[in-house]
Amino acid sequence: MAGFPEPEVGLVISYSYLWKEEEERGLVEGRKDRPCAIVLAVDVPAPDPGGRKQVAVAPITHSPPHDLNVAVEIPPRVKEHLGLDGERSWVVLEEVNIFTWPGFDLRPFRRDDTRIDYGMLPPKFFDGLIEKFKELRSQGEVAGASRDEPAPAAKA
Repeated sequence: MAGFPEPEVGLVISYSYLWKEEEERGLVEGRKDRPCAIVLAVDVPAPDPGGRKQVAVAPITHSPPHDLNVAVEIPPRVKEHLGLDGERSWVVLEEVNIFTWPGFDLRPFRRDDTRIDYGMLPPKFFDGLIEKFKELRSQGEVAGASRDEPAPAAKA
């Protein structure tokens, strides 16, 4: 697989997203790979010398959100631009996975195993999405799950 792209806000990646409800049930891996949007990318604080980034990714799903105030529907033209399918999809903003780039949950595309990114969200769409994300964060409505280290295996 080729090198990883730089982690930029607005980049849509292929990722094994672990939903909050899955984590609460003791799962340590996402059930499926899905597109996710990078909504935050910050430098890893010192003493990390590598110039690495910590990112937060929001999942993209076909399932309509339980609350339209916590997600943003992706317009068909944006989905086409990214090479996603034609079904309705939403970026869910009430929860994120947080990890140090590149992280162990990045996944290559099924159709092109040399890439993990779909491309960038158009600025106008991303600006609205990030405003909604900031609003939810300021209200304490965003849950974050750290994905830097695999959690201990759940007991049967």
